[in-house]
Amino acid sequence: MVLTDDTSVPKGVPISGSYTGTLRPQVHFSPPREFMNDPNGMFKDAKGVWHLYYQYNPTDTVAGNQHWGHATSKDLYHWVNQPIALFPDKKGDGIFSGSAVIDVNNTSGFFTDQKDGVVAIYTLNTDQEQTQEIAYSKDGGYSFTKYANNPVISINSTQFRDPKVIWHAPTSRWVMVIAYVQEYSIGIYTSPNLKDWTHASNFSHRGLLGLQYECPNLVPIPMQGTTEQFHLLAISVNPGAPLGGSTTQYFPGHFNGTHFTPVDDAARLADFGKDNYAGQFFFGTPDNEPPVGIAWASNWEYSQVVPTGPLEDWRSSMALPRVYELANATRRPFQLISKPYDLTPLHTSQLVPPNSPTANATVRVDYSHIPSGALHFRASISHIPTANAAGTANFTIYSSSFSSTDESLRGGFFLAASADTLFWLDRSRAARRFPDNPFFTDKFSTSTPIRDSGVWSLEAVFDRSILDVFLDDGVQTATLTCFPDARLDVLEWATEGLNEGVEVSVEAWGLESGWTGE
Repeated sequence: MVLTDDTSVPKGVPISGSYTGTLRPQVHFSPPREFMNDPNGMFKDAKGVWHLYYQYNPTDTVAGNQHWGHATSKDLYHWVNQPIALFPDKKGDGIFSGSAVIDVNNTSGFFTDQKDGVVAIYTLNTDQEQTQEIAYSKDGGYSFTKYANNPVISINSTQFRDPKVIWHAPTSRWVMVIAYVQEYSIGIYTSPNLKDWTHASNFSHRGLLGLQYECPNLVPIPMQGTTEQFHLLAISVNPGAPLGGSTTQYFPGHFNGTHFTPVDDAARLADFGKDNYAGQFFFGTPDNEPPVGIAWASNWEYSQVVPTGPLEDWRSSMALPRVYELANATRRPFQLISKPYDLTPLHTSQLVPPNSPTANATVRVDYSHIPSGALHFRASISHIPTANAAGTANFTIYSSSFSSTDESLRGGFFLAASADTLFWLDRSRAARRFPDNPFFTDKFSTSTPIRDSGVWSLEAVFDRSILDVFLDDGVQTATLTCFPDARLDVLEWATEGLNEGVEVSVEAWGLESGWTGE
């Protein structure tokens, strides 16, 4: 871990970086250079600009020397890097994870005659303690002044961090959820003004425990197809994931302003891949609409040793921005539905026309001419007989320079009579630049029941070194990174053994780079 004096870090100007590397994602956010982890302080302002802050070490490609990096976007894909937003005051201290809110009613007293005052709530990490501090911005979140009477919460603990704050309209109070990290407990605090906080309750010893709880999030969320509203409490666990390392679990429930009550005691995971952690929801979206969130697309088991550091001077990207709802899916009550945020601003050319008949056939899509190297594709299979379903559907993403057996990212599913659909992903052949890490799990799988509609669907985005997969309209999702030697720029979709009368549809689009302005 490298800790340096802030004099070595630029202030007031964005840090520059190259987005042309072979492994550099083009539609997923990544830092200009060096190391990034948790998303922080995310909000949407009144002008429709999305603000993303993030844990950032601007001086090395490993964690340490934690600052808050900052970027803005009008569509969550085309990003503009901004100057670093928050700096530690002392060498060895760190500005750890937290959140940001828009103090429209000036409850804090920091703002005069403005509705767009932003308050950041974060953990200050020192050798002695982790305390909660606030800083305020009068220019819409581009620069901050730290509160003179910090800290606003101190409990004399070195494991007390990651405050997420929301506005609870029914009680006209700010609500904070925060992790008592190694006590497996989430504290709930309330405040009228963001300065004075009162402990209200704890949510403890639920779901996967692992070594520690981190990065809690509380957000209102609708139930799909109804007018019902719930709250979702997300808790990240590290280590302790079923696949090893870090993961995020969630609890649907009800929140009354002081206490969170889950609908049941089930442990539900937000993603069945290995590279989705510390997700946060944006402040500033209406409570009656599906929340929007972004997660860190890596895993603490290997995030600090992936090859993009020595090869391209950056490490870690974010997963795709996603829209969330709850749904009572088949045999999955209160399932978190996750779909990609609108990708149409990135569509450059349709590579496969809609409704192309492809049952028991192979479709090959060469997108090597797409400058970004990023691909969005959808596939659906309909009229599946639930009693005697049969067949397979597989996709392979490989390089036009080699055969598909040389270097590829693969996935697919098996249909079987009277059984669930088994879906699998395999990145073992797409890791030539990262071949020897024992924690880089290469195969993933999940099962989904065939829906009563007889339709199975897949949506995915592949972006040079990261894949986001959405099954059955977002009932299950997976995020995984890969590090191929060659650029993967051909998609093959193949189905065989499907029942007579089954229909298959495939669509694919090339995507524009989100870094056209950099």
